[in-house]
Amino acid sequence: MNISLLTIAEALIIIVGMIFLGRVARRVIIRKSKETNLTWIINEDTAEIVARMFILGGIIWALYVLGIMNYEIWGTTIGNIAFAIGFFYFAYLIAKKSKDYMIASSGRKPDVIVKAKVFYYIFLTVMFFLALNFAGVSGQLSAVMAAIGITGIVLGFAAQTVVANFVSGVFMYFDKPLQIGDQVQIGELEGVVEDMRILSTRIRAWDGTLIRIPNEKLFNSNIVNFMHYPIRRVDVDIGIAYSSEADKAVEIIKRVLDEIPLVLAEPEPLVYVDNLSDSAVMIAIRAWAPSEKWFDVRTRIIRDVKKALNEAGIEIPFPQRVNWFANELRVRVEEPSPGEEGKTET
Repeated sequence: MNISLLTIAEALIIIVGMIFLGRVARRVIIRKSKETNLTWIINEDTAEIVARMFILGGIIWALYVLGIMNYEIWGTTIGNIAFAIGFFYFAYLIAKKSKDYMIASSGRKPDVIVKAKVFYYIFLTVMFFLALNFAGVSGQLSAVMAAIGITGIVLGFAAQTVVANFVSGVFMYFDKPLQIGDQVQIGELEGVVEDMRILSTRIRAWDGTLIRIPNEKLFNSNIVNFMHYPIRRVDVDIGIAYSSEADKAVEIIKRVLDEIPLVLAEPEPLVYVDNLSDSAVMIAIRAWAPSEKWFDVRTRIIRDVKKALNEAGIEIPFPQRVNWFANELRVRVEEPSPGEEGKTET
């Protein structure tokens, strides 16, 4: 193929011209973004994408002028392949920008994050097959799809866990038992939900460690969500000595609860004698508090109740046991005496 200097010059002029037009378009879009409320689409990112489209279009046009794009390869031309690559590249930029905008505008809500990711992958899948069509390989798509089908069957057996986690993640999205930031208990694990993904959910345990739970295991587990409702009950059981007055202790505890601001007046707190244990009379405290302040309220109730009972002279006994013997015990006590040891038997 003979390429004249005039053709090369024409190709260079096309590239330079398209670069110039791309920069002009970029400046215009950036200026317009400051004058409109549609900043979600007219902004610096959009300006950059448009500028790249001009530059890439200029390069492809110049290669057509040079005749390079007319070369045949794999049953199609280089031009078709280049156009398909450029098409898919810009489709990727648009999909990524749309996904990031959806997530950012929602305040990173878990359900919107899942929707954005689903849209992102579906959009890219459709654009990929369109790009294959533009590349001129649609005739080979049937063979490609057959190969993909066979590969999918093989990978399906090899990746059953991955598929199960994905399907469970989709079901979890519709079921919505968790939200990012919730305090949860899953089996023996407890912590705060840090992230929810298609294949797994990440929990930050109370000791600061990260726990990754596959969605299949999470979906089949008993989930206790401590933050699902706005209020949560605080349960505290305190034992007092049998010699202490239970009614007096109940009144003292009620006064303590009234003085704690975060203990809700409605539902009304309950304080009552629950049972008689081996070493103490057990008093049950049932108070409601905002879910996010549950731990603070519980620790303060324990601290303030103990202080108030101590000040009132009401004993909180330690575990003790009284042993009774059927027969009288005979105990021998040895006491030292000056010069010799005497033995006393009782």
